[in-house]
Amino acid sequence: MEHRLISAIEAALGWSGAEALGKGFVHGSMDDPALASRIMTPNRLLDIVMRRSLNRPQFRCFRDGEEVHPAIYYTDSVSPRGQSIPAVNMRGLGRLLREGATMILDQANVFDPTMEVACRAMQWWSRERVQVNAYLTTNDAAGFPLHWDDHDVLIVQLAGEKEWEVRAASRNVPMYRDSDPNNIPSEETIWSGVMRTGDVMHIPRGHWHQATRTGSGVGKSLHVTFGITKRTGASWLAWLADWCREREVFRHDLDRRHGSGGEALTRAAAQLVGDRPPADFLAAYEQETTLPRHVPFLDILGALDAVVCTTHFPPRIQESEATVDVVASGKRLTLAAEALPALRLLLSGRPVHLERAEAVVGAEVTEVAEILVKEELCAVLTPELSSGYTGLVTSAAS
Repeated sequence: MEHRLISAIEAALGWSGAEALGKGFVHGSMDDPALASRIMTPNRLLDIVMRRSLNRPQFRCFRDGEEVHPAIYYTDSVSPRGQSIPAVNMRGLGRLLREGATMILDQANVFDPTMEVACRAMQWWSRERVQVNAYLTTNDAAGFPLHWDDHDVLIVQLAGEKEWEVRAASRNVPMYRDSDPNNIPSEETIWSGVMRTGDVMHIPRGHWHQATRTGSGVGKSLHVTFGITKRTGASWLAWLADWCREREVFRHDLDRRHGSGGEALTRAAAQLVGDRPPADFLAAYEQETTLPRHVPFLDILGALDAVVCTTHFPPRIQESEATVDVVASGKRLTLAAEALPALRLLLSGRPVHLERAEAVVGAEVTEVAEILVKEELCAVLTPELSSGYTGLVTSAAS
């Protein structure tokens, strides 16, 4: 899947793929700043917040570096039957933003098709899970105080400007669960400056950073942060711990009194490490990830006319003389070899309009699409989902 935002980020940072993720701080600017408004605008973000039932910590506000009490910008909408639905009080939120505040929507990809598609494209690109948070800061307001993240981040400035300070890590590759609290900031400043519309920044895990509009006066800043959590050696060992239950030697009680069995456990553990190397873990992580949310296809609602592959990671297509296997999302599908051209089109990650696709790969593409939708590797391309691709990802049959 080729996504314009990822191409723009690569060009801005001088990358030629995802291999540089986590390797070092980089700052740059996209060639086409107009792309920023296609991704998200402040008003569109406010519209998302208005139309959904949200709760903290998914939606939060900060002022003067401190979290604002939810009572100031939350309300309960009571239905005629007395059902209480939490919602953002838009008048209260408006007052906060006029005075100067920062509002944060975590996992904007859950609510917005453009953000959903951008995260999916970034997952196909990085082979890691990605979520995106949106930050709108107004007037003379600060954001989070100096902190570090336990994942790599790609930051895209979509509107306005904000001042940043990025420092070196004070502990190499710190983790969320770690042996060290890592609470003493580094004194080494790597970069400080202003992020403006179209600017991009990569901050590796563990680097201290903060952003603010304090002293900037009247104005705004909207940026999105793509959080990319990469697999680690600790992730691999946790995966091995699950596999060890297959072997009887690991299921026996440990003998506290005599200490017997220790040598057998050590040998079995060494064999397990050799049998299931990190490469196997990474492959399994991609192929076994659960299915994403999607709109189910119901033929009573109409014919299937357009689909798109919605797996978290690119499906693997394995060819043989008579058959072709598709491996993705914990499933293995076997189809006749004749289905290969249709599969390549349908599993490209790009929208596929079936009538046009039939002219490219033949009439069987519709039958193959129905199978992939039934198995939940592809989803119905609704107008709402399609809007997340428009102008950003080219249709597969075009």
